[in-house]
Amino acid sequence: MKYKWFLLILIVIMLTPMTVSANTHTPIEKLDNISDEALQMIKFQRYEDGKKLLSYFSEQFTDISSKEHPFTMDELRIITVSHDEAMEAAVSANMAYEERVQRLTKFRLVVDAIATSHQPLWTEMKSQILTAFQEAREAASTGDSAHFHSNFNNFMALYNVIYPSMKIDVSAENIQRIDARINFIDEYRSEVVNNVKSQQELEGLEMDLKNLFENMDEDEADPSLWWVIISTGSIIILTLSYVGWRKYQGEKDMRKNRSRVHKD
Repeated sequence: MKYKWFLLILIVIMLTPMTVSANTHTPIEKLDNISDEALQMIKFQRYEDGKKLLSYFSEQFTDISSKEHPFTMDELRIITVSHDEAMEAAVSANMAYEERVQRLTKFRLVVDAIATSHQPLWTEMKSQILTAFQEAREAASTGDSAHFHSNFNNFMALYNVIYPSMKIDVSAENIQRIDARINFIDEYRSEVVNNVKSQQELEGLEMDLKNLFENMDEDEADPSLWWVIISTGSIIILTLSYVGWRKYQGEKDMRKNRSRVHKD
C-alpha cells in the first residue's frame, strides 16, 4: 500500500510543473494568437473584423511594450512597419485580395518569429521559395528569358513575405550576403540569362538559401518537449530505483528470517 502511495505522489510532483506550463500564456503568445486571428479574417474577406483585431493588437502591443519592455528596437520597428502594412490591407477599398493576404501573412510571420524561439512559421515556406528559385535558375541555364523573369519575380514575392521575419531570427551578416546576391541578380537579369559566368551568382544564392533553412531546421528542440522527456525519464528512473530498493529490502528480510529459523 505504501508503495502505491509513493508512486502516486511521485508522479503528481513530477507532472505538476508541466501542467502549469501548458496552461500558461505569455503576453507575447497572446499577441501571436491575435495576429493569427487577424490573418484568418482577411482570408475569409471579413475585412472589418480583421481591422478590429489589428486595432486590438495595437492596444495590447502598446500596453506590453510600456510595461514589460520585452522587445528590442529592431523588433519594435519591424512589428510596427508590418502592422501598418497589415492595417492598410484591412482598410483599403481597392487592394487586391492576394496583396491583402500577403501583407497579413507577413505580419503574422513577424509576430510568430518574436513569440517562437524554435522553428518559426516562416521556415515552412522553404519548399515554395526554393522551388520558385530553382525554376528561375533552370530557365536561366536554358536561356529562357521570359520564364526566368516570371519565376524570379515569384521567388522575390515569396522572399519578401518572410524577409522581415528573417531579420528577427537570422544574423545581419547572413542577410547582407543574401541581399547582395539578390540585388546583383535583380539588377543584371539579362546578363544572368545570357552569361554563364554570371549564372554562378544563382548557384551561390541557391546555396545560401539552402544553408539558411538548414541552419533554422537544426535549431534546438522545443523546450517543453525536453521537459516531457526529462520528466518522464526521471519518473521511470526513480520508480525503478524504488522497486529495486524494495526488492533488495524484501530479500534482505527473507534472509534474516531464514537465519533466525535455522538458529532456532
